[in-house]
Amino acid sequence: MDDLQQVQILLVEDSETDAEMTRRALKKIGLTNEILWLKDGQEALDYVFRQGAFEHRVKHSPKLILLDLKMPRVDGIEVLQQIKKSEETRMIPVVMLTSSAEERDIVKSYELGVNSYLVKPVEFDQFVEEVSKVGCYWAILNKIPQYQ
Repeated sequence: MDDLQQVQILLVEDSETDAEMTRRALKKIGLTNEILWLKDGQEALDYVFRQGAFEHRVKHSPKLILLDLKMPRVDGIEVLQQIKKSEETRMIPVVMLTSSAEERDIVKSYELGVNSYLVKPVEFDQFVEEVSKVGCYWAILNKIPQYQ
């Protein structure tokens, strides 16, 4: 459980391939040991709200949540809604990292308070470049309140 204290980026992604590409992109900018990959929205909610398998983890919020939209059990929209409606977690930056370019998904995400919405590029090199930029800005450059 000590590793969970160091989580800076929570990667919520059901595709192993996309998760691996995201990790490679973040590794490119030096963010390797601080990433926790969760495979669905329910695991993300359990982690963020310290319940289920994560009920005993230290109270420490990630600096960034990279959230896929379409996932099993609980989708990204529901995860976003729960995070942004809680006083305890609403300031955690959430970036929707998804393959959906549908306008309704974009609008709904912003209505619920997403900080950024990124459509995953199909080409590997472009994917790595875009995710690297997002990770650099949100996890390194961006400042968040010390409410954790």
